[in-house]
Amino acid sequence: MRAARGILSATAVLVALGLAACAPVEITPAKVTYTASPPAEKTYAPEPPEDPRPQIAWPLTGLDASTASPEELAIPAVAVKVPNDSKARPQHSLEHADIVFEEYVEAGIPRFIAVFHSRIPETVGPIRSMREMDPNIIGSLGGPLVFSGANRSVMDVARRSGQFLLAEDLGSKGFVRIKGKVAPYNLHIRMADILAQSTDFTAPEPQFAFAYPAEAATAALYGTPATRIDLRFSRYGEPSWDWDEASGTWLRNEFGEPHVSDEGTRLSAANVVVLHVRVYTNFSLPVSEMIVSDAPGYVATGGKYIPIRWSKADRTAPYVITTEDGQPVQLAPGTTWVELVPNAGVSGTYANFS
Repeated sequence: MRAARGILSATAVLVALGLAACAPVEITPAKVTYTASPPAEKTYAPEPPEDPRPQIAWPLTGLDASTASPEELAIPAVAVKVPNDSKARPQHSLEHADIVFEEYVEAGIPRFIAVFHSRIPETVGPIRSMREMDPNIIGSLGGPLVFSGANRSVMDVARRSGQFLLAEDLGSKGFVRIKGKVAPYNLHIRMADILAQSTDFTAPEPQFAFAYPAEAATAALYGTPATRIDLRFSRYGEPSWDWDEASGTWLRNEFGEPHVSDEGTRLSAANVVVLHVRVYTNFSLPVSEMIVSDAPGYVATGGKYIPIRWSKADRTAPYVITTEDGQPVQLAPGTTWVELVPNAGVSGTYANFS
């Protein structure tokens, strides 16, 4: 009986162990911790500033030409000889020129070469004669030079230069005599006729470098302030310019009086460029030397002016205008008047800024 009781006890233990092994076990899952990353900061590239440079610009003024037709953009620049003695004023359509050159001629009476491209008026006048330096002044434009006539020696020089010439004396079309003025001040031109005879030529190359915006022009940034420019070619030629802050232009005067067109428009310029020139005599006429390697001058823009150096390699070469230390000069977009003021060969001339 003891043996049987022992076996039963052992069996009970085994059964108990088996039941224990079959009992469910509660499992506590491991705690998982997540660290949330902060959302990535979104960075936005700043909008680039609007480029003030026009996509299409008129080559002689740097102004916006986006509304011009391809045909308008393709026409050549027309350079026209216009007198500036007292009987010639007020001139017709001079306010529409992109560039105006003022030159010294005989007796010290200045004349103009008015260059038209972005704005083509119906007529221009009065028209006067050519001088020997004129092809060198405007040869880089690559278009016609329009004038009334010239003496034989000057005409021969101009023809040999290769400059395309349109003149009343040459039988060119488009020259008309208007009523109400006496000769020679009654000679005008019809621009449509001039362009019709110039179809072998295309738009000019830019003659100057332009800054965008205008406030970044070299003289406006680095120049000496001035509100007045006084020039003297002779006792017959004393133009001046007043800075007008409201319009942002220089306003032209003749002997202290406002210089206006025959329609009453005050002549003005975004830039006044003074190029000093040596004057010599040929065929008994004064000639301004335009083909030079280095000469002094000034540029006035934005109510300020700077001294400059200028050069021109040959008739068709562009004008090169730099600061005194050789950096390119940029002008403000707009009309430019170029004053070819003698500083050698003629006495009593000057360019004063105040």
